[in-house]
Amino acid sequence: MRVEDFDMFSTLLKQRSGLVLTRDKAYLLESRLMPVARKWNMKGLEELAATVRTRKDEALLRDITEAMTTNESSFFRDQKPFDQFKQIVLPKLLETRSAKRSIRIWSAACSSGQEAYSLAMLLSEESAKLAGWRIEIVGTDISSEMVERSKSGIYTQFEVQRGLPIQMLVKHFKQQGDKWQISQQLRQMVSFREYNLLGDLSGLGQFDIVFCRNVLIYFDQPTKTKVLEAIARQMPQDGVLYLGGAETVLGITDRFKPVEGQRGLYSLGGFSTAGLKAAI
Repeated sequence: MRVEDFDMFSTLLKQRSGLVLTRDKAYLLESRLMPVARKWNMKGLEELAATVRTRKDEALLRDITEAMTTNESSFFRDQKPFDQFKQIVLPKLLETRSAKRSIRIWSAACSSGQEAYSLAMLLSEESAKLAGWRIEIVGTDISSEMVERSKSGIYTQFEVQRGLPIQMLVKHFKQQGDKWQISQQLRQMVSFREYNLLGDLSGLGQFDIVFCRNVLIYFDQPTKTKVLEAIARQMPQDGVLYLGGAETVLGITDRFKPVEGQRGLYSLGGFSTAGLKAAI
């Protein structure tokens, strides 16, 4: 790939998705964009680059962006965040939200929906405690293809074998040929929509809990700061933010503070684990 074409694509991707690509990742661009070129009946990446420069076709730009987006996810990924959710975060919010009896949860950059559905499964286990409560789970992703996949709730045998306990598979999924579909009841607990984390987030409303895990690692520091401060505006003082194991707010923003004793959990300063047992 020509250097000028790589620079053009990498600039485009950073503007549209926040993704930062260094020149040693040229092979990644080539492997992921060649199928886009073929889809649009182009001979190769030079023709694709020339077309982008001369014709701002939104459908083409969307295909390029989606091709480069990493869609890695699994049910109950890393497990510890879900233990914290069940044992620390949810009990505390049931206590502090007892007057309004409403909790909103956002799974940002949700990929194919496993994180959002994992939360739905945990909440379904607490249905007795949540009787009369309004619980809303919203999953968003930049990829329209991933949003549609999430809505369908259909997963391969490989996907349901990654992190999903067998008892939950039996309880919440029905087999369809060589694939599995999550129950209609759980699909109704989650709404999915296309959304760009770099855009205006105000239309999403306020969230008590935000999962934004393993997303910031793809951004440069100014973009990380922009995204975290935008998320902060969508949360109450005692809301909880989840980041991935390799991510932190330290040195990026002073809006969020680590929740004492809970790795990977952050709040605007109003969330306290006082009176609750520590997560295992």
